[in-house]
Amino acid sequence: MFSKNLSPIILQSRSTFQGISQAVGARTATNLVQGEPRNPSVKTPIPGPRSKKLIEELNTLQQAGTVQLFADYDKSIGNYLVDVDDNVLLDCFTQISSVPLGYNHPALLDVFTDKHNLKSLVNRPALGVFPGEDWPKKLKNVLLSVSPGLPYITTMMCGSCSNENAYKNLFIAYRRKERGEKGPFTQQEMETCMINSAPGSPNLAILSFHGAFHGRTLGSLSTTHSKAIHKIDVPAFNWPIAHFPAYRYPLEENQRENEQEDKKCLAEVEDLIEKSKRNGVPVAGIVVEPIQSEGGDNEASPEFFRELQRIAKRHGAGLLIDEVQTGCGPTGKMWCHEHFNLDSPPDIVTFSKKMQLGGYYHTEAMKPQETYRVFNTWMGDPGKLLLLEQILNVIKSENLLQQVQKIGDRLKTGILQFEKEFPHLLNSTRGRGTFLAVNAATSPLRDDFLSRLKQKGIQGGGCGDHAIRLRPALIFQEHHADIFLDSFRQVLKETK
Repeated sequence: MFSKNLSPIILQSRSTFQGISQAVGARTATNLVQGEPRNPSVKTPIPGPRSKKLIEELNTLQQAGTVQLFADYDKSIGNYLVDVDDNVLLDCFTQISSVPLGYNHPALLDVFTDKHNLKSLVNRPALGVFPGEDWPKKLKNVLLSVSPGLPYITTMMCGSCSNENAYKNLFIAYRRKERGEKGPFTQQEMETCMINSAPGSPNLAILSFHGAFHGRTLGSLSTTHSKAIHKIDVPAFNWPIAHFPAYRYPLEENQRENEQEDKKCLAEVEDLIEKSKRNGVPVAGIVVEPIQSEGGDNEASPEFFRELQRIAKRHGAGLLIDEVQTGCGPTGKMWCHEHFNLDSPPDIVTFSKKMQLGGYYHTEAMKPQETYRVFNTWMGDPGKLLLLEQILNVIKSENLLQQVQKIGDRLKTGILQFEKEFPHLLNSTRGRGTFLAVNAATSPLRDDFLSRLKQKGIQGGGCGDHAIRLRPALIFQEHHADIFLDSFRQVLKETK
């Protein structure tokens, strides 16, 4: 059923897929990457013997306790991840929401057959100092073509460093506004910043939310509050933390209670900003995820986000929306916050994962006036931007955002039906598009469900204390959704 060597299939599929793309135009995608298996196939327990041996070997070199299996990326294709023991898994997690077109998509395999593209990859420039001739054009035609209404772009390597550096933009902009554009820094500021003291190193804060995840570097880690293991033993900034709305489900049956929850959390945000300022630590920015991902796929209403933006503006704080996990289409829009109908674009929107490289869009006010204030050697990766260019072409030509909405409806409807059928096992189905989650009754039960799904050939993920989360590729189709739902129902029926 599944070829051990997919290279001829992949090569053949390139021209086939390109012809399909031209034929379908803007209609909903109905075609797959040629060569996909029809179904999952599990031959060994997971991890299998070869994976276990490799995990043991890796553990002699580094901490490998997080490794679930070793993959064979030559054999993996489309929506299927193949491991080194030849188990074929329907991947509903996609490298923690990072693979928009699945594995070995023909449009991406062709990117570096172009010699110019290959040289951009091989010679990986220090973009802040020696960018290639076509770098401004690529930024404009690729990244700014999907900007959420923001005119400036800063590229980075990953999600954590995107947030880390975006916080610096927030602080720099806040201090520039405080100075009133008075000109150069004072000698005192220049000297005191070198010894980590005010006024050169000012007492400023970023407000974040309980349950948030914004990265593991030092500044971003101070705004991450999803798991203790991420933070323990590491010094942190004493910045304010507000409660994120905790909704009751189903949403349509708990509208009044959830509106009150929004108001309570928003009042806390405003109170924390005022208290922090009175204590001599003004809040320069608010960072928030459109859906709290690692913290449990916690969602908040469009009304919550609109009022949060108004609070930020009232207090002169920038609003940073972290779209590292939600960006690039999984909610059915390019950017999840586009569902919220904000009064204006956020001040900063960070991204990574499905976008292949990290970075952030921002307003003119967030652009530093002096050089080297936000800088590192690589400032992103032109090779990843070349991949993103093709990803966006496929999203557009195959109308994948509409596909995500349709498949998301199918998945959500099925999971809601399971809630009714197994109310003692599942609750609180939520999410947008295929960016979905459902709670198991207990944490051990959630982990058991994911383990048994894997043995049936379904790669899923967990988050928070109880949630099973779905992060399929944008090319996920109806029959993939049905395979997942059938397998999940079998797991639920087999649960004692």
